Amino acid sequence: MSIGKKGRSLELFFVDGRPEGIVTAGVFNWAGHVLVTPRARLKEALERPSSRLTGVYILVGEKNGKLFAYIGEAENVANRIKIHGAKKDWWTSAFLVTSSDNSLNKAHAKYLEARLVEEALKVGAMSLENGNAPPKPGLSESGAANMEAFLEFVFLVLPAVRLDMFVQHARPTIQKNGNNLDKVLPSDPQKFLINTQKHNLKAEAFLIDGEFVVQAGSQARLVWMGKERSTSGYAKLHEQLIQSRILQPSGKHCIFTESCAFNSASAAAAIVYGRQTQGPAAWKTPEGKTYKQWEAEQL
Repeated sequence: MSIGKKGRSLELFFVDGRPEGIVTAGVFNWAGHVLVTPRARLKEALERPSSRLTGVYILVGEKNGKLFAYIGEAENVANRIKIHGAKKDWWTSAFLVTSSDNSLNKAHAKYLEARLVEEALKVGAMSLENGNAPPKPGLSESGAANMEAFLEFVFLVLPAVRLDMFVQHARPTIQKNGNNLDKVLPSDPQKFLINTQKHNLKAEAFLIDGEFVVQAGSQARLVWMGKERSTSGYAKLHEQLIQSRILQPSGKHCIFTESCAFNSASAAAAIVYGRQTQGPAAWKTPEGKTYKQWEAEQL
């Protein structure tokens, strides 16, 4: 089963009436249930029936100045998180994944845990306290297929509740001779450039399927320079890309070791400049038109 690119209806319920409070999430016709809570509301969250079911959980925070996460499983998730609450002081948010019909068993949870750790290590957006991925239990062929289908929805829902540690930003690089364009698009994508002498930065990007894909070899600021570090999601993204080695420090700059997809021109420009930036004005076509001008022509 693959959810592919079909439209899906996501239901979010803000328990406190505030997006920064306790949130539940689900998808129509999916048995899974996601509960998100800040550590400060842990007592109230763990009193909810869904938290006392079998499932997996992800603890997220900062440790030694880096984004950190811990992935675990339990037959009673609430009880296990209470233990972590007493022993681990670095995490600030918890994401609990269970099933609304309590259909997950211990083997299912161990399989989900192993796969989540595997994917988190592959993406590398956060450091994991887990270390290595645990072995997967011996599920039947159909059981493993069911859990992979379950995971597809987990990976769909988690970014919507602001956990993007499983989002793969790397994309195939478009060669200058165009040899691999057919694998990406049926026609040539639009190219955009940043070339600033002030900061000595050069970057190249293509607009592909609604994503701004900055190409491997492009340059970015070595560190985040913006004053809004504590509140900017782009600052955290800059750090994630360094931790995942998509951005590799090289001299006075960082280099994109792989082509990297962003959801907007401003997100891509912010990572290149190391601060909040108006992407539609920063990126230009080879002919000198800004992205804003080019976009207006398309509309």
